[in-house]
Amino acid sequence: MKHSNPDDEMTETTQVPRSGLARHIPLLVILTVAVVGFFSLGDYLTFETLRDNREALLAWRDANYWSLAGVFILVYVLIVTFSLPGAAVASMTGGFLFGLFAGTVFNVFAATVGASAIFLAARWGLGETLTARLEASEGAVKRIKDGLRENEIPVLFLMRLVPVVPFFVANLVPALVGVKFRNFLLTTALGIIPGGIVYTWIGVGLGGVFDRGETPDLSLLTEPFVIGPILGLCALAALPILLKLIRGRRGL
Repeated sequence: MKHSNPDDEMTETTQVPRSGLARHIPLLVILTVAVVGFFSLGDYLTFETLRDNREALLAWRDANYWSLAGVFILVYVLIVTFSLPGAAVASMTGGFLFGLFAGTVFNVFAATVGASAIFLAARWGLGETLTARLEASEGAVKRIKDGLRENEIPVLFLMRLVPVVPFFVANLVPALVGVKFRNFLLTTALGIIPGGIVYTWIGVGLGGVFDRGETPDLSLLTEPFVIGPILGLCALAALPILLKLIRGRRGL
């Protein structure tokens, strides 16, 4: 008969809570930095900062394009990962420094990486517990869970395309309800392209705006020729969900 060592039992008892707590550390770090950054960085990640430093940034770009591109992507990833203020400014800065095509590519890539970091941090932490509870749930919660699983990609696309859904919410909620990471990654990378193009496009014209002593006109985001195609994509993403509902009611 094997006798248990009290020291081993104590070690096991103390390791379990630590491993449980360790899962939450990435998300706790993100939330802490997000709160601190919200109150401390709002005055730095602004159009005024970009305007005051534009000559130095343009000179850096002309001297070492890929060095600046790497720093820009890293900063943008950090902004998205920690939900810091200035994401819109960063997107427009991409257009200002790198033009429409390269700026959009850099913006979309950085935003996707940052969004994935939030997703994985939430999944490893609260997401594991919440997903397990959803799997064991019944009734209305089970129907909602099953409906989301059946329409995972369309719902994720809608969360990216609908302008009223905050980016942080669209990163966090899918992780907490247990969607597949590959579907999250795909819908994020593709779903943010329309908005990314618009913000980058505005950024391309920032030089002229600064020369006139003006601030960027973000009313372009609500113009019919901009919002119309985005709403059209929303309708297209919602179409599979509507078709399944119609078929379900008809018993097809």
